[in-house]
Parts: sequence; C-alpha cells; structure tokens
Amino acid sequence: MKRITSKAVQILLAGLVTVVGLVGFQASALSAAPTAPVAQAPCGDTAGFQKVDLSALPKEATDTVNLIKQGGPYPYPQDGQVFSNREGILPKCDSGYYHEYTVKTPGSDDRGARRFVVGNGGEYFYTDDHYDSFRLTNINA
Repeated sequence: MKRITSKAVQILLAGLVTVVGLVGFQASALSAAPTAPVAQAPCGDTAGFQKVDLSALPKEATDTVNLIKQGGPYPYPQDGQVFSNREGILPKCDSGYYHEYTVKTPGSDDRGARRFVVGNGGEYFYTDDHYDSFRLTNINA
C-alpha cells in the first residue's frame, strides 16, 4: 500500500477547499438572484380613501402606471424608492411596503407635486399635492 505524502495531502486539501468555496459561492449567488415581487394582501384599511379611476386623472398618470407595470425605466432617480409614509396618511405598514413614482407635470422645471405611492398589495395612491392627500386609484379603468 502506498503512503500518502504531505504534499499529496496539501493538494487534496486545496482541492477540497476550492470545491467547498465554489459550492458556497453558487449558493450565495442563487440566494442573491432577483426574484419576482410576491403579491400580498393590502396591509391596511383603504375604505376611507376617496376613489378615482385612472382615466379621470391627467394623461401623465397613465404614462406613469404603464412605466410601473413594465418596471421602468423611470424619468427620475427617486422613482421606485421606498416611501416612508412620514405623513401617516396612508395605512400603517411595514417599512419598505410603499414605493413612490413621479407623475410628470407639464411645464414644471422640477418633479412637481404629482406622485403615485404604490403598496406591495397592489394599491395605487395618487397625490397631486405632494403627499397632503391621496386618492385610491383604480388602475384598470
């Protein structure tokens, strides 16, 4: 029977470390892969909000909804960012539940005051007064 030298042991250990490292890398790469958003139920009561059909809002609101549905690209870097609900007007939900999107205002030299705040449960809240008030929007009308 042949005796294994210390050099052979070193080579075997190096190979084992490499294999284990690659398996760990593949597992972390898989867990970091983007996943499709998981639909969830709205987190709070929306009954007290004025309702509005998308077709009743400015044309730019429909443009923004279409961008949101296709995942961008968005015209402003703030679009798609987490909305913190500091005003406390929207139902209280976990951090990261809401995201905001700009609704362009023709003639405005900045983002203007119009936004959609979208909940992970599919709620579209429209504001045209920079978060002072919101209307729950039926985006299918």
